[in-house]
This record gives sequence, C-alpha cells and structure tokens, in this order.
Amino acid sequence: MRPERQDGTSGGGQLLVPMAWMYAEYLADELLRTGDLMEPSTLEYRAGRDALALTIFLSDGGVDAALPAARMDELRLLTAYGAAWRGWICERLDAPEAAGPAPRGTDPDLALARAAWRWLEETELLAADLEALGPPRREPMGEGAEAEEAAQVWTPAWQLGLPLGHLAVHLH
Repeated sequence: MRPERQDGTSGGGQLLVPMAWMYAEYLADELLRTGDLMEPSTLEYRAGRDALALTIFLSDGGVDAALPAARMDELRLLTAYGAAWRGWICERLDAPEAAGPAPRGTDPDLALARAAWRWLEETELLAADLEALGPPRREPMGEGAEAEEAAQVWTPAWQLGLPLGHLAVHLH
C-alpha cells in the first residue's frame, strides 16, 4: 500500500506495512530452515537470517515472488565472504535512491533493513573455537578460566551470519 500522505499513514489512516522487508526476511528464513544448519532459536541463526534478508532486499532483483536459479546464483556471489559484502550493504543502505533501478520498498522497509544492519554491526557473538576440533592441547597448569576467557574471540554478528547465509544458499 502506497502512502497518500507524508505522515506515515495511507488515506484510510492505516499504517504502512513493510511487505518488501518482511518477504525478504521470510525467504531468508526459508533458505536457512531448509538447509537445517542451525537451531532457529540461536543468535547465529538470526545473524544468518538478517544477513541473507539484507542481501535479498538490497539486491538488484529486488524481492521477487520466487528465487529462480539465476537469482540463487546472484545470492551466492553477493554472500561470498569478504569485506566487499559489508561495503555493498552500507552503500545500498546509505543511498537507496542512487543504488539503481531495483524496487526498495517503502520507508518502513528501509527502517527495518537499517535496524537489522545495526544489530548485525553492533552485536558481537562468540566465534567458534575451530582448534577444539583437533586433538586436545595440553594447557599449562594455573591458567584456568582466565586463559580460556582470553582465548575467546568475539566478532560482529554479520561475520558469522554471512557464511551461514552463503552456505544455506549453496544447499538450496
């Protein structure tokens, strides 16, 4: 529903519904659920869903009724891990009108997309300890909890969510 007035309501006094963002979030959720990579109640899952939803919402194709094979290939390329994705997201969110001909939805859509990006940027999650997969290391005595806490690596949520979303796209 398009606004007829500038105060955020339509002519009937109803609030605008951010359908483009909600649909992008739904598609991202479906991709992650079918991949069965993570329990949906975890913060890592939310990070993956938000990263994938942002990619779907801001991509050149906009939010279509379905994700055809060409669109999945585009999502694979866009979610390939690296600093380029972060820059791409920031550029698209900062200047949506200059980002190209893709439909961007309404102001409430952009507000939710920006809120998701803020959460992904500002929330730090504990990264997995990949060394724990190998044989156990011998720790010197006396280090205990302080050494374990110092070895923990906290990272912005998008750095964990992006690879999760990328893997979900590959598995689809």
